[in-house]
Parts: sequence; C-alpha cells; structure tokens
Amino acid sequence: MKCSCPKKLLSETISLVEKITGKNLSLPILSSIILEVSGKRMMIRATNLDIGVEIELPVKSDRDGIVAVPASVFSGFLSGISGDGTLEVEEKEGNLTISIQGNNTLIKCLSPEEFPSLPVVDQGTSFSLPVKKLVEGLKSVVYSSSLSDVKPELGSVYMYPEHDMLVFVATDSFRLAEKKIPHKNVNDWGGILIPHKNTLEIIRIFEQLSGDVDIRFNDHQIVFEKEGVYVTSRIIDGSFPDYRQIIPKEYSTTAIVLKKDFTDAFKVSIVFSNTFKQVTMSLNPKEKTYIIETKNTDVGESRVPLQASLSGELITINVNYKYITDSFPSLSGDSVSVSFAGENKPLIIESVGDQSFLSLVMPMNR
Repeated sequence: MKCSCPKKLLSETISLVEKITGKNLSLPILSSIILEVSGKRMMIRATNLDIGVEIELPVKSDRDGIVAVPASVFSGFLSGISGDGTLEVEEKEGNLTISIQGNNTLIKCLSPEEFPSLPVVDQGTSFSLPVKKLVEGLKSVVYSSSLSDVKPELGSVYMYPEHDMLVFVATDSFRLAEKKIPHKNVNDWGGILIPHKNTLEIIRIFEQLSGDVDIRFNDHQIVFEKEGVYVTSRIIDGSFPDYRQIIPKEYSTTAIVLKKDFTDAFKVSIVFSNTFKQVTMSLNPKEKTYIIETKNTDVGESRVPLQASLSGELITINVNYKYITDSFPSLSGDSVSVSFAGENKPLIIESVGDQSFLSLVMPMNR
C-alpha cells in the first residue's frame, strides 16, 4: 500500500472512527483501524463488534494494500502534526510509514487478517431519510434513555413508523422524550431498538453531513449508508414499553411561558440545587404566580418568579432539574407549555404550536 492524501481530511476521519474502536483482551485487533487502499480510494474501518463504521476517502494511489494500525497511536500522531499539508502513507513489511513536512514516522501494525468483517444487511426493511432529519430525531430523545444495561430496552432509542411519521422515543422510566419526524416514504414495520451508546456515535458521524441516508435493517442489524459512509449497529432484542399509557390524557394545571424566561430561570435555580438536583415548581393560577425554588444547605437558596399565562388548579411539585433542562435544545419556537396532571403524576413539556416533540418528567418524592 502506498498513497497520499490531505492530512486534514485523514485526521478528521480518523477522529470519527477512533471512538468506535474497542478494547477487547481476547481480540486486541479491535483497538486498531483498518486502512485499505484500492484504486483511488482508501477505506477506513473500525468496529467494537457492537457498532462498526467504514468511511471512504479519495487518495492518490501508487499501490493497493491494507494495514491494521493502532487507533490511539495513529490518532495521536495526526493530532500532533501542525498544519494541513499532504501525507505520504506507505505499508512496509507490515508496518505503516508516514511522511509529512520532513517528518518521517513508523507505526507498528497488527495483521489485518484478524480484523472482523462488518455485518451486511442484504434483506429486510429499507427506506431513505434526509440525514438532518435522522440526526434531529435521534438527538431529540437520546438523552432520555437509560445509561444502565440492566434493562436493554430502556438503554436504547426506539424508532417506529406511525402514519406519515417516523417516531423516535427514549425513556429511563423517570423521564421520556418523543420526537415525530414527518416522512411519507416509510413503510409499515415494527419498531426497532438502537443501543444508547451506538446512537451517540451515529449522531456524531452523520451530524455534519447533508442529503439523504439509506437505512436498512433486519432482526439483528441496522445499516446507515450515505455516499462513502457506512455505519452498522446491533439492534436490541426486546420490547419497548407501551409508553402512551403514561402520557396524561387530561391536565389540571397548564402554564404558557416564554422559552427564554423558562431557560433563564433554570440557569439561576440550578446553582442552588441540592445533590438530588431537586427544584420545586409552585403554580397558583388564581394569584397568577409561577415560582421555581431551589435550596441547598451548603450554598443557599433561590426563588425565581416566572411571567406566565396560567390556568387550572394550584399545584406544587418537585422535579429533577436535569430532566427538564435536557429537553431545552429540542424545544422549538418562542413559547413553551408546561402541563401538570396532578402532584403525583407526570408533567409534560411541549413547544407551543409544535406537536412534534414531547418531554415527560416524573415528579420526585417530597
């Protein structure tokens, strides 16, 4: 293998795929990145067996070949080279030599023959989606999934079709987020569960891209493919809870507040929250008051009033502020509705005039 390519392009690509490499004592090859040159392209490949990625780069090639280079060493070398310039990359006796701006480096490599193949999905369900919509759907809900592996279905993002919508949902049982993306070309199929960690990597890889992404999946794997970018993820075998049962049908108290006022109030309040991240929201529609309170015996206390349009009954409720603030980037428009079904029931946060996103938060015990 012998080729040359822009250092900036290679460095950016390696930083994307490096985070997918795995640390496996029985398979040390997973800590490496595959560089495979064929004709005028270089395929850069990495996997941890749970998620895999392959990205194609254009190169000037003198000789085809393949190497498995340790990801941390290669990435560290590239990030330490200043300037852009052109990299001359060559495989010599199973190792990788790199030349740029008078810097000549040799990196010891592993045998690429031990590297596992990325899964291929030839049969199953397939559809296309604007990549921006895919990223928007995943980013709007992924923070609500559980970080624990005890219940894999909760440590995932659930994706399913509904009429002319593609629905993304995640919950850790304490909060839930749902995002609906309009899309008419999605056929009817059962929902799929994408692991939380893999979802974060899918977002990171695709969020700078544009155009459409082709999506294919079967019972075990899902593939996202777009013009030289190929990502495959394991699908969780499980059933997502029937979350619609916990979404309140009626509300006893509702507040309409400017999004900026809402977010600013929490910026102040969380400074004084306790170790449980607790904030208290008190609403009195008759007196037209909406107060957000926090108290920390070591720091102090805060009482922030909000200008809001209120209706319904008097209510005081404690919530984890993080469950509220995590949803802020997913709220569109200038105004937010906060709806309460009762003191011991979940509250719902939505954008006024936009029914595509919903955040549900369970109250904390007093």
